[in-house]
This record gives sequence, structure tokens and C-alpha cells, in this order.
Amino acid sequence: MRLDGVWWLEDRLRQQLRTVPFEVPPGTAEIEVRLDYDSSAGAVLDLGCAGPEGFRGWSGGARSSFRIGVHASTPGYLAGEVPPGLWHVWLGLHRVPVEGVRYSLEITFSDKARKVSQDLGYREPDPLERPPKRDLPRVDGRRWFAGDLHAHTQHSDGALSIRGLATLAARTGLDFLAVTDHNTISHYPFLEKQSAVTGVTLIPGQEVTTELGHANVWGSAEWIDFRRPASQWMKQAEKAGGLFSVNHPLAGDCAWRHHLTTQPSIAELWHWSWLDRTWGEPLAWARRHPAGVIPVGGSDFHAPGGTPASLGEPVTWVLADECTVPALLDGIRAGRTAVSAARTGPLLLRCGDELLALDAEGLVLVRPDETRVAVRPDPAGRQLFPASQKGMYRLETWRNEVVALCA
Repeated sequence: MRLDGVWWLEDRLRQQLRTVPFEVPPGTAEIEVRLDYDSSAGAVLDLGCAGPEGFRGWSGGARSSFRIGVHASTPGYLAGEVPPGLWHVWLGLHRVPVEGVRYSLEITFSDKARKVSQDLGYREPDPLERPPKRDLPRVDGRRWFAGDLHAHTQHSDGALSIRGLATLAARTGLDFLAVTDHNTISHYPFLEKQSAVTGVTLIPGQEVTTELGHANVWGSAEWIDFRRPASQWMKQAEKAGGLFSVNHPLAGDCAWRHHLTTQPSIAELWHWSWLDRTWGEPLAWARRHPAGVIPVGGSDFHAPGGTPASLGEPVTWVLADECTVPALLDGIRAGRTAVSAARTGPLLLRCGDELLALDAEGLVLVRPDETRVAVRPDPAGRQLFPASQKGMYRLETWRNEVVALCA
């Protein structure tokens, strides 16, 4: 099947996500879809697919073709039976210039399915070398675990396979990592195995991505339908036992502009794009929520040497009973989080009724009511403060640059 046409700016303004129906004949074992369009003027068309039973994959603007087969599919798409009947290619008119964009869509069918791994071949030698863990106090028998709650793989627009990303996390010294590919859950079946291989707890996640803002959902086995209103994302995530977080609420054209009927309890206040941390708008955004938000951080890592260049910058610390997905999610849900610029360096942790400032010589502790006190640690680099106020504490330099947050 081949379809040629032109999308105009008016088409995008009327309806951004378009569907192209096609019939899959009986006996089909694999579908291949190819999209070609003129991107020279800055046009961007997104790509996805749905079968008779619903969602089968999404790659956004990261790919111009995909395969869906019985045994294996292109990363971002779900493998499995290819039932006959009415299917749809999803075309997202993400950027359409005034002069329009010409496109061509080609769909082919095969009665034979290739058996190719969905996790594109990245292999690392064993054993993995991990840096030593930080010496942090236990709190009521719980331990602090270091992780990154926002990262991407080849299942959306990342450069590394799941194995490659988990290997990098281990070598960075992270205990856990949320794999949050855009608008898909095709990476879920591979996480448990790679957790076992690398020793890093991989949290199943998805970044629900639209032009009005992004949100992370962790721990939900269900695909979150990005076509629905954002308040429904939150309700669906909570009903499925997952957590919902507003991502980088102030990050350029990805800033959060959705309307929510319920206040979000978690927000990615510290995103890699907070380059000038004397800029106080992320803190001001958090203060606009009367009940407060649980602060988390995310590197939004895509590729080594890219932007951001480093996984685990910032690091989110979670106080949990153990380093398992349920325990980590429980810790975040309960607000037992802290965020620091990196795994080493200044850190602020809530330990019961006290705060521990670690490696914070010369910094300033800022309380929720904005009163301040200088940090003068003991020879071991530690100082305790009473944690009598509700809300978020932080460490700053004398120039008001944020270096650590604590829920």
C-alpha cells in the first residue's frame, strides 16, 4: 500500500495526530511501514501504530520506518501476533511549515517474520566495575539509594540499548535507573533481565510526551494514552499502581502547559537544563503549589557526548527498605527523596527529625521558610540540623546557587 500527499499548516492546526487506516490480510506475520517526507524546511512528522486491539508502538520523530512482527519488532513497537483486520498508522504533525510538507507512506506485508532481537546488539564485558558506595546513615532500618529517574534508550530516541544504558548506570555508581522512553512500553520486557545482569534496578517507566508538556509515569504496566487529557494520565497511572511526575516544568518548549484537575504530588524540579542554578524559577514553581511537591531529579539522558552528556546528573536519592521497584516507588510516594548535582559531593538528607548535611563545608542551609544558616561541619564532613519545618530544604552556595534539595 502506498499513499502520497501533502500536509499543510492548517491540517496541523485542526488536528495534530492523524491516522491512516489499512487492512492487514490473514496470514500476515510481519508489517513494515516506511515514511518519507521533505524535512529540509524544518518539518517533523511523528510515527506510531495501532492494531485492532489498540496500541502497538510509537517512535515519534526518531524513526522513519518500523517493523511489527510475531517474534520481534523495531524498538518502540510491541512484538506479537499480527491479527488481520483494520490497523492504523499514526502520523503526528509535529512541525509543519507554512509551505506544507510532502510525504509518502508505504506499508508492506509478509507471511514470514524475522527473529531479530528488539534490544539492538550492545554487549559489555563482565565483570562490571562499580565505584564504592557512599557511607550514608540508615534511617529506621531503611537505606538511601542513588538513581536517575529519567533516561532514554533505542526504544525511543536514545542512542544506547537497555543493556548499554544499564551498564553505564552501573559504572556511574547508580543503584537504580528509570527507563522512560517516549510514549511506549516496548522496553518493559527486557528490563528484568538487564537488571539481573548489571545489578542496577531498572524501573519501568514511560515519558508521556506532547507539545504541551511531558510527564513521567513509573511502575504502571499499562501504556498511558498520550492522546487523552493530562489529568487522565494521572488517574490512569494511579489506578495502575504507578506514580505520575510532571517533567521539567520550565524547560523551553517542553514546559508544562497542560491543565490538571488535581495537583501533582511529584515534580522533576531538577532537570539537566537547570544550568544556572541561581535562577530560582523552579523553586518558585514548586512554592506555587500550596501542599508542596515531592522533588525529584532527572538527567533526561539520551546519548554519551550528547546533551545532557552525563547519566546521573542530577542524582535522585530515595530512602527505601530495599532496592526493588516496589520499595523505591513506595519511598518516592512517601516523599523520602533528595536530589544532588552528582552522586558525590554536597548532599542533604532528612533523617527522622533531623537533617544531615554531608560534604557541605562553606554552604548555606535554606529552610522552607527561607531562613538561612551557614554549614560548619565536623571533621568527618557532617553536620546535623533540626528538621522542624514542613516542606523542602536546600543547600546553596553563598552566591545562592542550589547544590542539593531535600523533601
